[in-house]
Amino acid sequence: MNIIKKFVILVLFITLYSCAVTIEKKSDEEEKLYFTSKGFALIYDKKLFEEGLVNKKINNEKISSIHSFLKPGTPIQIINLSNSKSVNLNVSKKANYPAIFNIVISKKIAKLLELDSNNPYVEIIEVKKNKTFVSKKTTTFDEEKNVAEKAPVEEIVMDDLSKQATTSTKNNDIQKNYIIVISDFFYLTSAENLKNNLISKTKYSNFKVKKIAANKYRLSVGPFKDFSSLKSTYISLNNLGFEDLNIYTD
Repeated sequence: MNIIKKFVILVLFITLYSCAVTIEKKSDEEEKLYFTSKGFALIYDKKLFEEGLVNKKINNEKISSIHSFLKPGTPIQIINLSNSKSVNLNVSKKANYPAIFNIVISKKIAKLLELDSNNPYVEIIEVKKNKTFVSKKTTTFDEEKNVAEKAPVEEIVMDDLSKQATTSTKNNDIQKNYIIVISDFFYLTSAENLKNNLISKTKYSNFKVKKIAANKYRLSVGPFKDFSSLKSTYISLNNLGFEDLNIYTD
């Protein structure tokens, strides 16, 4: 009899433990991390498609957007950080576009947000379904990398900056100058070699190497007063094969 009781208790314990694990897994699933990012928006124009900078079209007369990895139908909120106006919508398409941009939006969205085309700085927030927004002014809608060889520079040792923060959360940073950080180097000669190589391959000369720590040198280009002034430089570097370029405020 004692053996039977022990067996029953063991079965009950296993059952309760399994339920606990199931509940814990469900809780973990509910804690899904939703995408959020601050950066520049690309306002769509048909020339972008014709020139191959964006590989899919959208209708500028509609509330439409393109994202590089969020799936079509993903609910998002786009906020103009200079005036706090926002638009709620679903991602229309998934496509490729220059890495400097966080999203591609139609001209209608830009108009609703009253976005400055010279400095289209926005925040993108993936929205949990059925979530209710409380916003000062929000409009809700349900509608809908580069190809080049890397610059041939040898014997360069770089740090990976992809995990570092690229923008500040303060709105007043929008008014500051922007710096494109290409990479950090362990050796000054490596940084200087790449600097000279890039000057020879581009029409830009405002590349700088700065010592930021012991045995750490930062190669950057700038400053730029706004997004429009840095855009062509960023795209040129991107087309040379430099990805994950970071943008900081000066």
